[in-house]
Amino acid sequence: MKKQIGLVIKDEDNARQQADRFEQWLTDRGVGVIRKESRLPKEGSGNDSPPSPEVALLCVFVLGGDGTFLSAVRWIGDRQVPIIGVKFGEVGFLAETTEDRLYAVAETILDKPFATRPQMRLQVAVLREGVEIARESAFNDVVINKGALARLARIRTHIDDQFLTDYRADGLIVATPTGSTAYSLAAGGPIIHPSVPGILITPICPFTLTNRPLIVPDAATIKIQLAEDTSDIMLTCDGQVGLKIDERDTIIIAQSPTPVQMITLPGQNYFDVLKAKLKWSGSRV
Repeated sequence: MKKQIGLVIKDEDNARQQADRFEQWLTDRGVGVIRKESRLPKEGSGNDSPPSPEVALLCVFVLGGDGTFLSAVRWIGDRQVPIIGVKFGEVGFLAETTEDRLYAVAETILDKPFATRPQMRLQVAVLREGVEIARESAFNDVVINKGALARLARIRTHIDDQFLTDYRADGLIVATPTGSTAYSLAAGGPIIHPSVPGILITPICPFTLTNRPLIVPDAATIKIQLAEDTSDIMLTCDGQVGLKIDERDTIIIAQSPTPVQMITLPGQNYFDVLKAKLKWSGSRV
């Protein structure tokens, strides 16, 4: 059977040109290519996820940055298709390799068995007065935040049906370990290694200084509601899809039963990527 490869590319000239050459290289080797350009984030109901590829794919190559990678994860959906990110420019947290190693890595993946590492994602359901109006997944994070003119949000939060607190804040981030180095980190959350099981809850600019980031078990179910009449509040998943919410809505967040299958390469080290991305330096002396 002919091998089929998915190719998701960033919407920029360099990525498109590289994708053209790579697609021709694959075609010359008898490999079929299903190609898709990443799309800009949009506001919507969350039920309009892009259709998954209809053919069986050996894997998906992502040419671009972390945003393009998140778009590719949405494209795959619940299908357990291995995926690998190829970073253009700076090192990215979700990229496993870089542009200059693309063809060598592709030869290895096409010719030999490769290893994958499952990384958790979140499933999100939005109920409006008890009726589900949206269902999404998130690989990095689920974010509830207010618009520029809105008051502080009061976000009522339960863990496994046990009341936790009412966050008074500009918003709330619920992140996977993978997403701990994204928006949550900028909001003061900790870095969690991707293999550590847990879900991170990080308030955005909390009014009460004792509201600190919290890590709960990955088996926990998180229920979120807006505790009072409010307006201009948005729920977003991975920065890819957004939905306006209000006090009528209940958001249920839990670990998805379908993780993302990340292709891993020999010699890659998470902490090397972390140090490079965060520009850490210094010696052990």
